[in-house]
Amino acid sequence: MAKAPATKWTFRARFRRNAFGWRSQPAVKRVKEAVSEIKQVAREEPVLGAEGAVLFLEKISPALEQVDSSSGSIGTAVYNAVAALSEIIATAPADAATRDRWLDRLWEAYQDDGMPYIESLGDHWGALCASPELASRWADDLIGTCRMAWSPDPELRGYFKGTTNCLSALLAAGRHDDLLELLELEPHKMWHYRQYGVKALAAMGRKAEAIRYAEEGRGLNDSPVAIARACEEVLLSSGLADEAYERYGLVANQAGTYLAWFRAVAKKYPHKAKAEVLADLVEHTPGEEGKWFAAAKSAKLFEEAIELANRTPCSPQTLTRAARDFEEKNPSFAIEAGMTALRWLVEGHGYEISSVDVLAAYSHTLRAAGNAGVADETKARIVELVSRETFGERFVTRVLGRYLGRG
Repeated sequence: MAKAPATKWTFRARFRRNAFGWRSQPAVKRVKEAVSEIKQVAREEPVLGAEGAVLFLEKISPALEQVDSSSGSIGTAVYNAVAALSEIIATAPADAATRDRWLDRLWEAYQDDGMPYIESLGDHWGALCASPELASRWADDLIGTCRMAWSPDPELRGYFKGTTNCLSALLAAGRHDDLLELLELEPHKMWHYRQYGVKALAAMGRKAEAIRYAEEGRGLNDSPVAIARACEEVLLSSGLADEAYERYGLVANQAGTYLAWFRAVAKKYPHKAKAEVLADLVEHTPGEEGKWFAAAKSAKLFEEAIELANRTPCSPQTLTRAARDFEEKNPSFAIEAGMTALRWLVEGHGYEISSVDVLAAYSHTLRAAGNAGVADETKARIVELVSRETFGERFVTRVLGRYLGRG
């Protein structure tokens, strides 16, 4: 096993204490650059890369103390960095003495993390130990304080910044009974801690019990998505894909956009027809049918896409982009997308709508109509649609008036 040689890291000088001002974007950029630098080194020299990862995790919180974290962007960047760098440290072929030093340094950085930025490091602690024996030693060091922090005696109990580390270490050490026994002391039954009980029960082969344990632990402030993901994982590991889909698949794979949500479910359950997945997601989100237009379009479910876009408001800009992208390869779909964009514009929907948006919807619709050989009929449809505008100051009518012979 190799020890890490000394090296000159570019990120080191950039991550001095209070190195960044209040703006988050410069810090986000530097965090991503640092992670890329460490990953590049780790590909060739994994122990050296891990040494850089430890150094970065020591320096990151003091460097970011003055950054405005209200947008969440810097927090997300650091969270992703912790996950990526923890893997580099965990998999590096370091000797025992080197790994012990790494863990001691990381523990100190974790305890000093005031904001906190690297609090998710505790979830990786068992993996960072890299062996059941070392994980068990860390668990032995921490479990007494955990028990005291969760004591029913008000003179003893309190917050211990090491509880997650202990649970993670117990799980990695295979000490499942100890982990479950410790969780019985936890006074608030928080999902952040109970998830380790779910993992322990699943590892013991008690998968039905693991799901019950997860469901029983639902609290007011617990994420239903996180709980669904844990239960879904248990069922999928048992080969019960259909049950996983029916009970948890839709909730567990929520993403930042409706399109990403659809793709996540479809990718995880490839045996399900995309039309079925789309229909289930639409049913799961009543009143938001129009927001699934892009998902339907991406799956080439063009008729369904137009039907959904007309059921509830859909972004006119999104519809116009679809009309533009398909005006040649699928003009019939493009016409209907453009007409629906104009419909929602006429009815006053859309965010920060300008005359450019209105003209774009009109022009791409007519181009598609020309390609389909139905230009006159489509223009007549547009004239009839715009004539019904009553919203506000009839903005669409004013923009398109001279094009439709009404100005």
